[in-house]
Amino acid sequence: MIVLVLGLPGSGKSFFAKRLAERLNAEYENSDRLRKELFPKRTYSKSEKTKVYEILLNKMEEAIDTNMDLVLDATFHNKKTREPFIAKSKGEIFFIEIQADETVTKERLKRDRPYSEADIDVYGSIKRQWEPVERHHLTIQSTNDNIDEMLQKALQYLKDDTKSN
Repeated sequence: MIVLVLGLPGSGKSFFAKRLAERLNAEYENSDRLRKELFPKRTYSKSEKTKVYEILLNKMEEAIDTNMDLVLDATFHNKKTREPFIAKSKGEIFFIEIQADETVTKERLKRDRPYSEADIDVYGSIKRQWEPVERHHLTIQSTNDNIDEMLQKALQYLKDDTKSN
């Protein structure tokens, strides 16, 4: 099973995705952590983003080939970044979009986070570029105290959708 967790910076997607991977006993890949490992000095250029998403795609293909569950955590903010994953998923790919109230997001973006360097300007830029997910997916609202509820909804969604495939 491949799960793409997507959302704007500060939405809570990484906090959620890491815990979802633990619950699923799945591998976990985070685009921010990967970018930091690849590029000591990050510019967030188009070529950097392309490289990060290429590696995530390769990790997904490896997981599929070895029948391993994988949770991928990135903004996946437009169709262009999502389409290669859909095309190469060989079926069982699930999308979970994490959203948060803008007040909560702005508060989170002020805090130091281990891998993400996104600030309110990056948030605004990605929000303006955001393209809605047009395929079946789960959208979960993140607050500062509902991680258990979020995980429960996600696990139920994955269980129900796995049965229907």
